[in-house]
This record gives sequence, structure tokens and C-alpha cells, in this order.
Amino acid sequence: MKLKMMYSFLKTDIDLIEKELEAAIESQSPLLQEASLQLLHAGGKRIRPVFVLLAAKFGDYDIHKIKNVAVALELIHMASLVHDDVIDDAEMRRGKPTVKSQWDNRIAMYTGDYMFARALEYMTVVENPNAHKILSDTMVEVCVGEIQQIKDKYRYDQNLRDYLRKIKRKTAILIAASCQLGAMASGAKENIHKALYRFGYNVGMSFQITDDILDFTATAEVLGKPAGSDLLQGNVTLPVLYGMKDKEVHDRVIKVHEETKEEAMNGVIQAIKSSNAIEQSHELSKRYLQKALSDLDELPNSRAKKTLRDIALYIGRRKF
Repeated sequence: MKLKMMYSFLKTDIDLIEKELEAAIESQSPLLQEASLQLLHAGGKRIRPVFVLLAAKFGDYDIHKIKNVAVALELIHMASLVHDDVIDDAEMRRGKPTVKSQWDNRIAMYTGDYMFARALEYMTVVENPNAHKILSDTMVEVCVGEIQQIKDKYRYDQNLRDYLRKIKRKTAILIAASCQLGAMASGAKENIHKALYRFGYNVGMSFQITDDILDFTATAEVLGKPAGSDLLQGNVTLPVLYGMKDKEVHDRVIKVHEETKEEAMNGVIQAIKSSNAIEQSHELSKRYLQKALSDLDELPNSRAKKTLRDIALYIGRRKF
């Protein structure tokens, strides 16, 4: 089953959120609005707004209130992507030119900042101070993660703990916040929104590990960017960490920037795929996925719970 079919019963609400996202990035500056629309129209799974909506189903569901939370979380995600592309000097995202490549780094950074500011504005409908504390703490962690990613570029002596901390900040914590804040905004009980936070965290960890695997196993057409691009940008991901335990792979990775990029990267990709690095990475992703499914056991049975389970299972087996 396709991902969108799993939550097709939310289509009307998701369409409303899509319209709100367009309204959210309206600006009196034509350049700022055009740059923001560039990223919005590049598409995306909108998985964070979906998690917000599903989590809100465990409380008093009011789309006119919940939509603001969903928009805020997606804007924060989009802002982090714009900033991430600047850090990685990325030319393509989702098969389309990035904001920084179409304009420049300065425009990209202010576009991201603008989205962050609009996200905070949308969250003002939520009167729970704890919700705002969670959101601000999440944004701090995302920013700290970006700084750490800069520091860790081309650092090949990283360990598993370094990697897990990085993907927590890069991906998992925002998905976790989406689940928790959706529930909090609908007035769900504390044990419910905390269980949803844990679910989102574990799903997010599994999601990012799978992303890092696909960077080596999927085609450039599927990825919307060159295969192995994370490593070319100096980002050491889980398959690389596991692969470098083999001396041949280790030596190839270290030299990847000394040779013709495409030839060197093809060699590294094949070396990593020939080792057991991909299998080990899949195994760790599955462990986080199982934790996420266990977290769902704490929630009352409902259509939303089943959909969260279906999405988690989809994430575990996705190919793009």
C-alpha cells in the first residue's frame, strides 16, 4: 500500500494544511516568497503534519486549531532543509535545484530564518506553555545538530554514539515533537502524549537510518540527488561507519576526495554494498522500529493507532 493511502481519510485536512503552508510563506518581499515557494513546491512526504493530525486524534480533534501546529512543524522542517543545503553546499533536493543553488547562501539562510519565525507565529494558537517549551527545546536541538554536523564533516573517527546523537537532532526529535505536540494541542492525557513522543523518536531514528542506507542502495533518479552524496559532502553515516571496520572500505573512504569524485564514489558504494554494512544498518533500523511499535501498545485502539502502526511498518521497508 502506498503511504498516502494509509492516511487517505485525512485528505481533506491535509489539503487544508497545504493551503495554509502557502499562506504561511506569503511575504511582501517577492524574492523571499519565491525562494520559499521553491522549496514548498519541491514536494515532500509531509510526514510531520500527518503525525500531528494522527496524534491529535487521541484528544479533542479540532482541525482549525490543530492545523496551525501541523503547519508550524512542517515550516521548521523546511527551514532546517534550507539551512542544511547551505551547510552541505547541495545543488539538488528532491530532484530540483536548492534555494542556495538558485539564489545564494544569504538568500537561503534568511529564507530559513523567515520560515522559523512564521512557525513560531502559527504556534501562538496553542495556549499550553509546556507545548511552547517543547517546541523551543526542539528548535535548539535542531540548531545544535546543524553546528555539530559542520564540526563533524570529514571526521572519519566518529563512533556509533556520535552518529546516533546526530540523527536524533537531525530527524528524530522533530518527528517526536510532531507526535507529542499534536496530542497536547488536542488536550490528550499526559501518558498519551509522552508515549507518542517516544513513538515519534523511535520512528524518526529508523526513518533516518533508512535514509542513510538508501543513499547507497537507491538510484540517483529515485533519490533526486547523486548516490553517495552524503559522503561526498563529508557526512559520515551509519553504512560508512560499519563499512569502515573493513580496512579496504576504510582506505577507499579516506581517499574518496583525492580521486575523480564519480569514479571514487562508485568504488566506495560497491565496497560498502559488498561488506555487511548495509545489513547491519538495516538491523539497527529494525530495532528502533520494534521499539516504536511497542510504544504504540500504550495507546488505546483506534483508527489513528492502526495508521501510525502502518506508517511505521512502511518506513521500515521503504525504498525511497
